[in-house]
Amino acid sequence: MEGTIVNFRRGLHVVSKNQMIVSISSVSDKDAAKKLVGKKVLYNTGKRDIQGEVVAAHGNSGALRVKFETGMPGQAIGRKVKLN
Repeated sequence: MEGTIVNFRRGLHVVSKNQMIVSISSVSDKDAAKKLVGKKVLYNTGKRDIQGEVVAAHGNSGALRVKFETGMPGQAIGRKVKLN
């Protein structure tokens, strides 16, 4: 399964550097997103692979909150990730 990184997880004043919001085209509601909690996510930077894990659903439209290893670049926004 493939998804797209939408943005960093953020609040009004704080941006979490290792947590990203990931959108998957085949998931369209919160209940389907909750079934993917615990799955592994892989992002390839070109030089190395950064692994993450789905922590929770984000919002009502089926987005996922993924906690990656430290070192996620800002250029990752808009790029594809693989869900295992």
